[in-house]
Amino acid sequence: MTAYDLSRYLNVRSAYGSSFAPDGTLAFLMNTTGVAQLWSLTEPHGWPEQLTFYDDTVSFVDFSPERQELVFGMDEGGNERAQLYRLDADGRVHELTGMPDAKHRWGGWSPDGERFAFASNRRDKAVFDIYVQDRAATGDDADLVWEGDGWLSVGGFSPDGERLLVSEAHSSFDQDIYVLDIDSGDLSHLTPHEGKVRYTSASWGPDGDSVYLVTDAESDTLELARLSLDGDLDVVRSDDQWNIDGVALDEDSGRLVYSRNVDGYNELTVGELTGPTTIETFPTPDLPGGLAGGVAWGPNAERFAVSVTGRRVNTNVFVVETETGESEQWTAASTAGIPRETFIEPEVVRFDSFDGREIPALFSLPDGAANGAGADGDTPVIVDIHGGPESQRRPSFSGLTQYFLSRGYAVFEPNVRGSTGYGKAYTHLDDVEKRLDSVKDLRAGVDWLHAHPAVDPDRIVAMGGSYGGFMVLAALTEYPDLWAAGVDVVGIANFVTFLENTGDWRRELREAEYGSLDEDREFLESISPINNVDRIDAPLFVLHGANDPRVPVGEAEQIAEQAAERGVPVEKLVFDDEGHGISKRENRIEAYTAVVEFLNKHV
Repeated sequence: MTAYDLSRYLNVRSAYGSSFAPDGTLAFLMNTTGVAQLWSLTEPHGWPEQLTFYDDTVSFVDFSPERQELVFGMDEGGNERAQLYRLDADGRVHELTGMPDAKHRWGGWSPDGERFAFASNRRDKAVFDIYVQDRAATGDDADLVWEGDGWLSVGGFSPDGERLLVSEAHSSFDQDIYVLDIDSGDLSHLTPHEGKVRYTSASWGPDGDSVYLVTDAESDTLELARLSLDGDLDVVRSDDQWNIDGVALDEDSGRLVYSRNVDGYNELTVGELTGPTTIETFPTPDLPGGLAGGVAWGPNAERFAVSVTGRRVNTNVFVVETETGESEQWTAASTAGIPRETFIEPEVVRFDSFDGREIPALFSLPDGAANGAGADGDTPVIVDIHGGPESQRRPSFSGLTQYFLSRGYAVFEPNVRGSTGYGKAYTHLDDVEKRLDSVKDLRAGVDWLHAHPAVDPDRIVAMGGSYGGFMVLAALTEYPDLWAAGVDVVGIANFVTFLENTGDWRRELREAEYGSLDEDREFLESISPINNVDRIDAPLFVLHGANDPRVPVGEAEQIAEQAAERGVPVEKLVFDDEGHGISKRENRIEAYTAVVEFLNKHV
């Protein structure tokens, strides 16, 4: 088999995040230049036209419902302080916000395309307010229509253009839904509740007097529900075992797509509302990969675009005919010349943890070690731990994962307790004082690996990003004898300094998950890897972005310095033009080339 170098795998392109223009033109994001920029197509497999030419990543695109113009977002160097821009049909770009010290979160166009809404922390860095702005206005011309006192976002204009759907997040597992009358300023609370309840993926119903969303208000799993403006909740679709992750609803036609999460893969259902809680379903879309999301409706909802991915399918945009389910790939993001048949699909496995709880994981073996064939216990393993922790490792495409598999590594991706996708109770099993129970799940996963005939128990690596970086460091300190090396990417080393220095807008939400500085400081210090750094034996690679607003770079600096002082082999790499993660292709190639060399040396 031909061996492809790392840069080839990291040059596999992605196309995603699409939006239809009124005339049927499709705009989308694609990272052909090394960072995601705007491109457009007028037909499937056509020659795409590049619309933006920046060094920084474009984060979203949304076409006007009435004009051949669109809005896109972009920050600077990964600092997450996104600004909004309008791109006209003639290619001219107009800055709409122009306040680089503030975050701007898109809230959608009005039905007539004359205005748009957004949430921003320009008044107070710790909270988000709601603004409405004329399409041709800039900067200070936005109207402040509601002063918030928390993490607010806008779910869109009502069909009559007079109201806004507003969501407030108290934590990742607790939200509220409101309706704001733009002219009067009246805010109606639709979801008063006790405890933690998720109300997410909310959008206006076609009649304008209801909202469709997913919620776990009445179930352990997320259900599709209709919420009246009087606050009455009616379940539309449910599943006792699996979450309904989200719903995309076209207000004019009542056509909708919702997604069911089955062990990390998803199943799309397409249909049309025939009553408040009844759906006429259409044939299931014929899509590859096992994962599809980011639905964008075309004119008259006769078709929709969706981003499709899988472990053997790099991300591309497909267009689905709503009534028939027939699909066609429109974009042609390339595999950098690597044959798709060489990519490896994971197996869903489960292992028992310390308390008898079953923990799911994705497990991929390189060619030659699959199913134990020819296995002689000499396969190294990368235990790749997702961030969040309110997240789930799903089988989307990863060039880095495929590179490791091509080089003889197995890849083990556990969804430890606290992960989403397995019900509400499961997500709360790692809250605050139970934080290290999820690290015990890693220990149990390694025990499972030790019993596998293909695995070399002395060559197991812990790797993870963001919260996954904390899990790497915690694994190295809690179970130092298990690991041949650790790779910490933008990870938390010290919960106290992390919470003190993270972005003002994030602190309250993060304290809801990890514990508060006022009430839980002693506990947070006790579980912080930096305070147990003397237990680290394995070589450590630390990777970070200097502009990271979520996990400030000081987390990388302190763990690298203190581990090195104790004689641990440490390598640290910080990029001045990156934030929470390494997004630019040239930086990713440099970063992961260094990681590979580090693993070649120590593993």
